[in-house]
Amino acid sequence: MKCFVTGASGFIGSNLVHELVARGHRVKALLRPNADERGLAGVTFDRVTGDILDRPLLERELDGCDWCFHVAASYQLWMRNYAPMYETNVEGTRNVIEAAGKAGCRRIIYTSTVGCVGLPKKVNGQYTPTTEADTATDEQMSNDYKRSKFRAETVAVDLFRKKGLPVVIVNPTAPVGPRDVKPTPTGQLIVDYLNHRMPAYLETGLNWVHVRDVAIGHILAAEKGRLGNRYILGHAQGNWTMKEMLKTLEEITGIPAPKVKIPHWAAMRVAEVSEAISFFTGKPPRAPLAGVRMAKYKMWFDPAKAIIGLGLPQTPPRQALADAVEWFRTNGYVKR
Repeated sequence: MKCFVTGASGFIGSNLVHELVARGHRVKALLRPNADERGLAGVTFDRVTGDILDRPLLERELDGCDWCFHVAASYQLWMRNYAPMYETNVEGTRNVIEAAGKAGCRRIIYTSTVGCVGLPKKVNGQYTPTTEADTATDEQMSNDYKRSKFRAETVAVDLFRKKGLPVVIVNPTAPVGPRDVKPTPTGQLIVDYLNHRMPAYLETGLNWVHVRDVAIGHILAAEKGRLGNRYILGHAQGNWTMKEMLKTLEEITGIPAPKVKIPHWAAMRVAEVSEAISFFTGKPPRAPLAGVRMAKYKMWFDPAKAIIGLGLPQTPPRQALADAVEWFRTNGYVKR
């Protein structure tokens, strides 16, 4: 297949390009002029320089493509002005999907987030992981990134329902593994751990999944996904607390895990001060309020639909963390 990939230099996007090429597909990758392309090293693809807000460019470059993977997004937990984030995530999504539809793409895979899926509720002291059928509430839209992605997913669904465009939605959980160049917030957590910059931790719950499985999940969604459906790309055994994740890192690295747990209220006060400073300096806060608010919830999900319906691989989360550690160490992220 001839594939068009937006966000190709990002964490998921670069791994997706590698997996597509390994399977014999031809890839046309949309890259911004200043993109960091280290994650694309060693893979052959056709380069397109531009932006998802450039509709004529999208229509021109998508012509003749069989599959479109819209992975690009603005992912910041703090900005002085969030308007560009909404423009990229919402209007950019509309541009890409409509242009792909006009070009006659057979499948349009939109990369959403589990932030658009309802969070588990505690019943009798136990959390039940949620599925694609659970809708996020207004209360859970706790930051602009989530709100912008929720609106973008709504655009994708509307374009399927009202215009019949061949859209399939995937909702990755918390991917880890190689090629996390930037790195992502979860990747930065691992980097901080490796550099002994984590004296304490804030308890939360995430579903950890290997980024390679997420990339393959995108391809499986193009091959087998039901139009208009969404699929959680996660691991059935990956619902871990932060304490459990750090304990696993300790076993992998030999570096002692932090023992001090920061109360949520204390983290909120630190984040408020941190953001106040950032407002004047323009530098992102070390502890953004959006991240602290999200940590309040157990973000645990059930990926059974993708496992059964798509054949989503299930690389153990421990292996995902070990691969991330190895990649960060090999690529110079560990300073000590």
